[in-house]
Amino acid sequence: MKRSVLSILTASAALVLGCFDLMAGEPLVGIQLYSARELFDTPEEYEANHGTIFKQLAKMGYNCVEAASYSDGKIYGVTPEEFRSDCAASGLLPLSAHVFRNLTVEEFAAGKPSEETLRWWEECIRAHKTAGMKYIVTPWLYFENSGSSVPKTLAELKTYCDYLNTVGKMVSEAGMEYGYHNHSHEFSKVEGELMYDYMLAHTNPDYVFFEMDVYWTVIGDSSPVDYFKKYPGRFKLLHIKDEREIGQSGMVGFDAIFANAKTAGTKAVIIEVERSSYPGDIMRSIRESATYLKKSGYTKALR
Repeated sequence: MKRSVLSILTASAALVLGCFDLMAGEPLVGIQLYSARELFDTPEEYEANHGTIFKQLAKMGYNCVEAASYSDGKIYGVTPEEFRSDCAASGLLPLSAHVFRNLTVEEFAAGKPSEETLRWWEECIRAHKTAGMKYIVTPWLYFENSGSSVPKTLAELKTYCDYLNTVGKMVSEAGMEYGYHNHSHEFSKVEGELMYDYMLAHTNPDYVFFEMDVYWTVIGDSSPVDYFKKYPGRFKLLHIKDEREIGQSGMVGFDAIFANAKTAGTKAVIIEVERSSYPGDIMRSIRESATYLKKSGYTKALR
């Protein structure tokens, strides 16, 4: 569906004004839109559902979103301007996005990204800046040369760290910030060293922050708070997640995580629901997660 230029500009202007209020007032509490993937599986579904869903998210108490669908200059199949307008129409801030492009076997052999990859990133950065986003996050690494998410050698991991630094510098020069999101496999050892610690030590803090997924960190048999204290200021975004709905499992120490959020350097938290207790009703899980966080009062620590 084509949107009028006037409607896009009007909504975008409203979003810019609203952003100042959000940044200056309430803590930024977002939703990773991957949580609602069953409702946004195709561009057609996004077009049909986004208006209703975005309004529901805002009513639940979310004030920003993290996107997870980028291809060929478009976000969820619409232009960056349209996505920004869609968020603004419901009072949501398009805060961040998960995007990635893995190094090929040939690029690994060369030890650096190709010109084609760098051009891809230029277009990606331009699109997300136009959409109004502050952060771009790589959610996953895959080592094509070894066919695994865990490299065989530290030399392979160093190549990826250099790649993250290169992309981070490009993002920084565009006036945005770049981060990396973990799963549990980053807490595996490579040649005797923890992969996650190596990445923290070999990425430039000026160009790469870390969006810690607290659930996957716990599953990786590690403590989020220990990392906050060891690498203060590196965790500008947090993925607040649980086995299902937030608070459902009792295994993630959210109280301690939020109490140490300032040490971590956290500017915003993003809820993600990967699995639901209610098949066919993911919005109930998303709503219960928001309610849990609201009732807990944990986000006051972000002010």
